[in-house]
Amino acid sequence: MKLLIKNGLILTMDNNKRKFLGNIGISDDKIETISEEPLDEKYFDKILDAKGLVVMPGFVQPHIHLCQSLFRGTADDLELLDWLKLRIWPQEGAHDEESIYWSAWLGIGELLKGGTTSIVDMETVHYTDNAIQAIYESGIRAITGKVMMDYGSDVPKSLMESKDFSIDESTRLLNKWHQKDSGRIEYAFTPRFVVSCSEELLLQVAKLSKEYGIKVHTHASENQGEIAFVQQDRGMRNITYLKKVGLLNENLILAHCIWLDEAEIEDLRVSHTKIAHCPSSNTKLSSGVAKIPELRELGIDIGIASDGAPCSNSLDMFSEMRLASLLQKVRKGPKTMNCHEVLEMATMGGARVMGKEKEIGSLEVGKKADIILLNLNTLQTTPSYGVEVESQIVFSAGRDNVVTTIVNGEILVENNKLLRKEEGTIIKNCNNSLERIRRSLKL
Repeated sequence: MKLLIKNGLILTMDNNKRKFLGNIGISDDKIETISEEPLDEKYFDKILDAKGLVVMPGFVQPHIHLCQSLFRGTADDLELLDWLKLRIWPQEGAHDEESIYWSAWLGIGELLKGGTTSIVDMETVHYTDNAIQAIYESGIRAITGKVMMDYGSDVPKSLMESKDFSIDESTRLLNKWHQKDSGRIEYAFTPRFVVSCSEELLLQVAKLSKEYGIKVHTHASENQGEIAFVQQDRGMRNITYLKKVGLLNENLILAHCIWLDEAEIEDLRVSHTKIAHCPSSNTKLSSGVAKIPELRELGIDIGIASDGAPCSNSLDMFSEMRLASLLQKVRKGPKTMNCHEVLEMATMGGARVMGKEKEIGSLEVGKKADIILLNLNTLQTTPSYGVEVESQIVFSAGRDNVVTTIVNGEILVENNKLLRKEEGTIIKNCNNSLERIRRSLKL
């Protein structure tokens, strides 16, 4: 399909950070033309008039748990390890084929309506096929994988698996889903974290990641109790241990990385390991504040993400951008993490974490047509005269300002309406699924 977006304020987020009134021509899944001059409308099958709107690349969130969307609000006011053991792990373990499918759709619907076009997703141990089916149907761009858990005395039986089953099932899913829909969906090996993975499993993941050339997505150094456990159990700190088992490299995506010592930071820098920063999750679970400016100064690639819905009750990138900036201003002063830096992290930063900076994250000819249209002519984002549009987006706007979301050249949200699945159907099935799960757990 040929799609024209005309008359918009184009915010390219490219190396030159260009902003201008113009037009974008899309052919199938790619940007064909970006021009300040009018384009011939006869050439296009559909035209979106973006007069008065901002046209920018979609947000990229490199750490999401779609399987947890169903558990929003069921695990408040707990620190990480209690949050997992008392609430999240039991509920994840009670998922069935239907509940995980609708949980994924719930998260995806919220993400798309909030302007997020690409994610790195971590599912649970079972029924990952059903979650990826929702990803496939929805049109969102994703790197996703089955969580891997074969170790630990506190893991419920419903989530505990053998090393061999974990590897075999992950490999089966990889062969089925990796590069699905011309690469829109990719698979990643997804060990949960060192606390719930044996050394034998992690060594095998490192080997297979190299063999298949695919990403590894896990958590690290989120919580001081987690680090203390790893140090006692494995004899060294988290990052040092991941280096030992061969996982530190450019294909590793680590969520959080709050509690790092100098040696670990240097190992992350040298290895080109990527980081997903989740400020709302880190504050709600009282985990801490990551040293993001210092890590960025060293050239470490960092994106911004929401984590799972029960971590912060929201998958809203606007909230994450604002908090990412404000937290660092408290630490290091008012000029730290300005709106330009934060918006770059939410777009090109996330693209680099995904290893897709040549495909997404900015509006450039030849890149994928992952684009959002924002209406900043609202009370909460006014005035605009003399105000930088980046400031409006990061500090004033919210997901209600998203008008249209396009992924791979296809409109998935139009006039703030989700097009591929009826929202009432998602809501009804999610409520029914959660009731079924919580009754089974006698919660």
